[in-house]
Amino acid sequence: MRLYLINPSNPLVSMVKVKKSRWNRYRVWKPLSLMVLAGLTPPEWEISIVDENLGAPNYPAMARPDVVGITAFTSQANRAYEVAAHFRRLGVPVIMGGIHATMCLGEVMERVDSVVTGEAEGIWPQVLEGARHGGLKRRYDGGRAEIKDVPYARHDLLATGYACGAIQTTRGCPLNCSFCSVPAFNGAHYRQRPIPDVVREFQSVREKRVLVVDDNLIGTRPEHIARAKDLFRAMAQANLRKEWIAQATINFADDEELLALAAKAGCRGVFIGFESPAPEGLLEIGKKFNLLKGRDFRASVRRIQRHHILVAGSFIIGLDIDEPGIGKRIAEVAREYGVDCLNALFLTPLPGTRLWDQMKSEGRIALDVFPEDWKYYTLTFPVARYQHLSLDGIIQEMISCNRNFYYLPRILRRLCSNLWQRREPLISLVGNLSYRSNIRASWKAYADFKRQRGNLHDAA
Repeated sequence: MRLYLINPSNPLVSMVKVKKSRWNRYRVWKPLSLMVLAGLTPPEWEISIVDENLGAPNYPAMARPDVVGITAFTSQANRAYEVAAHFRRLGVPVIMGGIHATMCLGEVMERVDSVVTGEAEGIWPQVLEGARHGGLKRRYDGGRAEIKDVPYARHDLLATGYACGAIQTTRGCPLNCSFCSVPAFNGAHYRQRPIPDVVREFQSVREKRVLVVDDNLIGTRPEHIARAKDLFRAMAQANLRKEWIAQATINFADDEELLALAAKAGCRGVFIGFESPAPEGLLEIGKKFNLLKGRDFRASVRRIQRHHILVAGSFIIGLDIDEPGIGKRIAEVAREYGVDCLNALFLTPLPGTRLWDQMKSEGRIALDVFPEDWKYYTLTFPVARYQHLSLDGIIQEMISCNRNFYYLPRILRRLCSNLWQRREPLISLVGNLSYRSNIRASWKAYADFKRQRGNLHDAA
């Protein structure tokens, strides 16, 4: 039995156009969920993982599979349906899972043979058994997997073409921000893989640099932090010789021992969601955690950086409190905080989130011709109607933000600071130039977007 596991691309997202800029290969990560499912697949299956982010293959020239499995974020849905249609015309059954299939079940069921909702690990053997014997059900619900039973990912199936490997150590996030679909898909309960399993899988990753894909690596509670310390101790003791980056909340800065252990274990960068420069913005999206203890964000960033760990800060443009000038304000605040990279995104209502429910009820989802419009739900296009910003206005705010922060002399100053403080200057340079290289591509993308979909924003 031949199985293709496919991660579809989104041609609108400049960051995945690897061949157009050498810097973009540092911003593409492996489809870890497919590699995990491959690890659960019995040996009698011949498995191929296809990641279209490295370039779409010539499917007609490939050997005909017996079964195709597709995963997709919302922004990948259109391409996923195109791939599914190709194989279904050949009489090959297509299974689709992932977050979009879970949140938009009815839409997906019309376009594939079988849908897996929730986390697929617990149900995957049953799905394959149905496929082997021609008895695929229309729907399987994986619910929440027992994370202690999650197998090692098949890193060997995607060994070349990537700057970074990928691994997961926890699932779930207790913060429950209104714009985030993680609580709806993975739950608010914080689940941790056994530490020995994480260490052994780290050893199997071929790349020297690794992305830890956890939505919240260290959690929020004392027992979460204690477990993170134990993990970092085990990683350091194993002498993995890996450099890794991860996502965490700002409480990553609160424990000096945690920071020292993370650095010793190989942490070289952390991605932190600051979301808004104003307390009112944080309250609006439900991220009250960032407001605890009257936090000094600049001091928090400095504490992390003193351990030679880079900080990438994420902010959202388009909150109801945001007015003209927010782009420049975010860039200024990011510089005040001292972050090494800035990732600014448009407020985007994703299916399954509280933000989606709110904006839909208020008639503020501008791009709502589905499934065609899903391709714009990348967080890099303004798909909603915003309280104080027109379509042209919010695009100009994004351009202003990026031009301000990634002004070349400011990049050079950040690089000199990192060199002086021995804080991963190469990674800092790659990150800054990668973002800068995509600014011009984004201008063209915005112009095309306004020409094709701008009229929808004007409709009340």
